[in-house]
Amino acid sequence: MFSNKDIAQFANLETPFYYYDLSLLQDTLGACASAAKAYGFHVHYAMKANFNEVLLQKIKETGFGADCVSGNEVKKAVEVGFSNAQIVFAGVGKSDREINESLDQDIFCFNVESIQELEVINELAAKKNKTAKVAIRINPNVDAHTHHNITTGLDENKFGINSWDLPACADMLKQCPQLEFVGIHFHIGSQITNLDVYKNLCVRVNEFAQWFEERGFIVRILNVGGGLGINYHQPEAQIPDFEAYFKIFNDFLEVRSNQEVHFELGRALVGQSSSLISKVLYVKNGKKKNFIILDAGMTELMRPALYQAYHQIENLSKREKGIAAKYDVVGPICESTDCFGKEVEMQETSRGDLIGIRSTGAYGEVMASHYNLRENVRVAYSEL
Repeated sequence: MFSNKDIAQFANLETPFYYYDLSLLQDTLGACASAAKAYGFHVHYAMKANFNEVLLQKIKETGFGADCVSGNEVKKAVEVGFSNAQIVFAGVGKSDREINESLDQDIFCFNVESIQELEVINELAAKKNKTAKVAIRINPNVDAHTHHNITTGLDENKFGINSWDLPACADMLKQCPQLEFVGIHFHIGSQITNLDVYKNLCVRVNEFAQWFEERGFIVRILNVGGGLGINYHQPEAQIPDFEAYFKIFNDFLEVRSNQEVHFELGRALVGQSSSLISKVLYVKNGKKKNFIILDAGMTELMRPALYQAYHQIENLSKREKGIAAKYDVVGPICESTDCFGKEVEMQETSRGDLIGIRSTGAYGEVMASHYNLRENVRVAYSEL
């Protein structure tokens, strides 16, 4: 909930801008770190969710590692000061340049997603006389019960090595002297709110770990990915239940004494820490629709246009109780999909009112674009 002081501050800033609540971020990171420590679990922050450097510094200071899906994310993690020994490089399409640069940084591990990628990393590591640690990302065919555009763990998805290719994968590992197999990796999707899904994942992880061990491999790392969701409909319920989340894995994973359990959390750590603040440019009232046209658009927040994502929208200038009208809340971009919400109930809205779009800390600022030659999105921060 925004305070009157917050809203008074917003009135003096040029819109649109992302507003980061650093106190909430700190509390969320602390809750996650405490819950993970209770079980000896290791957390890597999924940098694709948000690579704002102020946030990255706070996350690094918490002691988390970095989960990267591009060479530039690896570079940024190193620049910010994440320990190289805590940097993991995932991604279905790593280029030779990205692999070479990551080898030079002696990162902890490559999460490998194809048999051909194993060959490539082995060849590139040999040229540098290096040994690359690798974990095999397996597609477990577990339904995450989330939006189909953010599901990653089904046979139909492009991610990971399918179970029927594992014998060939095991053979390739044995033929690659520059690779050190350290474990197995999974990630079944994003914005998962049904924790029972993770019970199903644990069953599959146990099966695959046993499969590799039966073939003479030592599985030191069980990387179960991330995907824990946040409550977009009730952003005031701000900190996810990390204790319940980690307890699922403690109860259902079969972890040996020599094994570590790793997680790659992104949205759950940063999603509620930010709101997009915008101003009403125009109000268009029609026979069938009322439109609020904001100075923020899909260039600032892509998620609703990309996969119809829901964000709570509030009129910050008129916070009295009671609903006066329904509006389609849209942006200024020359695209019909430039819409943040349809039939949104709120107080009667006027030109110049401040609008807050909640829960934008993940996949918000980082997906902003210059389409229509838009300027860089602005950023503001709360005080700790």
